[in-house]
Amino acid sequence: MDIASVIGLIAAFGLILVAILIAPGSSLAAFIDVPSIMVVCGGAIAACMMAFPLKTILGSPMALKVCFLNKPTDVTALIKEIVSLAETARRDGLLALEGRIAEISNPFIVIGIQMAVDGARPDVIEDLLRTEIDAVATRHRDIKAFYDQMGRFAPAYGMIGTLLGLIIMLGNMSDPSSIGSGMAVALLTTLYGAIVSNCVFLPFAEKLSFLNKQELLTMEIIVRGIMAIQSGENPRVIEQKLRTFLPPAARKKADEAK
Repeated sequence: MDIASVIGLIAAFGLILVAILIAPGSSLAAFIDVPSIMVVCGGAIAACMMAFPLKTILGSPMALKVCFLNKPTDVTALIKEIVSLAETARRDGLLALEGRIAEISNPFIVIGIQMAVDGARPDVIEDLLRTEIDAVATRHRDIKAFYDQMGRFAPAYGMIGTLLGLIIMLGNMSDPSSIGSGMAVALLTTLYGAIVSNCVFLPFAEKLSFLNKQELLTMEIIVRGIMAIQSGENPRVIEQKLRTFLPPAARKKADEAK
């Protein structure tokens, strides 16, 4: 569970709710308007359906789930695993790695090791692994773009809803006492658009971008490690190369753990 995402979401809506409840003369019921919700949420989704293929839209809830349920890769443990594979290859040869494939949990490492064991050329191995990285980056970029656009469309449809409300209100001026309440309802769509954009869609788009960078960093470490193993480099040299991806604090912690 990503505690930061949970706390952030609760705090974002909680602070707005508290502000409404403690404001003098305000009531929660005054901030609820179903037609305004329909215009903002329905309009933003409809616009995204025109902008993105259906496959991307249907996959967006799963991506949102990742914002709450994600397990960061232990880069230190990953480097240790790659170095262990390098030691086996250095001692017993590349073919000895075939017996260790079953114990490798990361499928990206398995692809690289299997190709190295099969005797593929270094340029072929690297090209395939980097193609896989590009494919992952493209999928993640499409999902992030969906939430970015939802974050842009929601305020726009909030403004459209406000204009609709003002037109309806101005078209019915027979009762001047209803102007205040009509104006309040008209402004609710702008409020809804701003809330869902800045409390949900844009923050989660940035979280997906952060998680994407972390995953691509992990994959880059694996590529560097596989290519070093395939070329027969010294395991200690490989370890030092891969440790450059770690921040100084993590390097120090890894040294103390030895």
